[in-house]
Amino acid sequence: MRELLEAVEGYRDRMVDLTKQLVSMATENPPGNGYDECAGFLHQHLLELGFDQTAREGDCVLSFLGNGPRTLYFHGHYDVVPAQSPAQFQPYVKGPNLFGRGSSDMKSGLAAMIYAARAIGDCGIALKGRIGIVCVPDEETAGEHGSRYLASRDLLGQDAIGMLTPEPTGGVVWNANRGAITLRVTIKGRSAHVGRQHEGINAFERMLPVAQGLMALKSEVEPQSILMLGGRAEGGSNFNTVPSSFSFTLDRRTNPDENFDEQKRRLFAIFDDARARGIDLEVETLQEGRSCGVPEDGPLASSLARNIEQVTGSPSKFEMCPGLLEIRFYAERGVPAFAYGPGLLTVSHGPNEFVPVDGIVRCAQIYALTAVECLGVGLFPGTP
Repeated sequence: MRELLEAVEGYRDRMVDLTKQLVSMATENPPGNGYDECAGFLHQHLLELGFDQTAREGDCVLSFLGNGPRTLYFHGHYDVVPAQSPAQFQPYVKGPNLFGRGSSDMKSGLAAMIYAARAIGDCGIALKGRIGIVCVPDEETAGEHGSRYLASRDLLGQDAIGMLTPEPTGGVVWNANRGAITLRVTIKGRSAHVGRQHEGINAFERMLPVAQGLMALKSEVEPQSILMLGGRAEGGSNFNTVPSSFSFTLDRRTNPDENFDEQKRRLFAIFDDARARGIDLEVETLQEGRSCGVPEDGPLASSLARNIEQVTGSPSKFEMCPGLLEIRFYAERGVPAFAYGPGLLTVSHGPNEFVPVDGIVRCAQIYALTAVECLGVGLFPGTP
């Protein structure tokens, strides 16, 4: 496979350029800026690279290399969390690293997976199936216009034998992810002047027993899993006015061995109990996604691990991602799915986000080798 590795290496500068072009697009989510521009750019770029089986589905882009029903998907997202500074959308290379918002999470991964497929085509390697390239938005907010959109239209994972997503895994493989239930709770009250506070209803004070109930649940579920309160909290208008409303967020992260529906029921039972005691409150769901776990010993996992060690010289390690992952959309359809990418979780979402350029190249090489193994050798049931 030396020819294939060299073909990928030959695209080093092209991968850097593509990453920089993508980083320069401020696809912040929320609120969901720049989706049309970025999807249009990716669609055109893939066509220019010779991927003639390329189409847009809403703000998603799907492209294929090869033919046949067996498909290994390279799946990535182009939305990014909001920047701390507009300068983060001005990418630059300094030393071995490329800096900018989304460089790590995960626009460099998009470049790696696209040029991994392109290098396979350049080498004339016949595939017994096809590589599917999927570029989506809305990963940072549970996939409404991205993976969830494709799934609702039966366009996600068609004929899949596996899926790889180049999230910033920092050298490990994520084969599992926690579930998430993210809520905003708003307690209603009635405003009044501090001197006549007895005529009002203090929303902050009514919030306290709700928070106490959640803290009791937190003590039960942690440290095995996670319940974080108050990521955002706000209410009131002035120090001398009874607050008429108070809101706060909570983020419940469940492990794969926890019953998601039961954990959700326990949360909402606290709110039902508060209402029964006369507390007027509303609950808004900001994000919801189930946990998943994929075995480490399947054909795709073994191939990925083998090629990680071949390219990097270090054995792979499988871990659970601390957050949500797009692998869940495939895993719930019985498709083995794994995250492995060039970026670093430790710098993702931060003010000095960067990705090692060598990491982009290595990720592309690993993806290319794995695709050729899985689509060119009889590793999967039904493979000639």
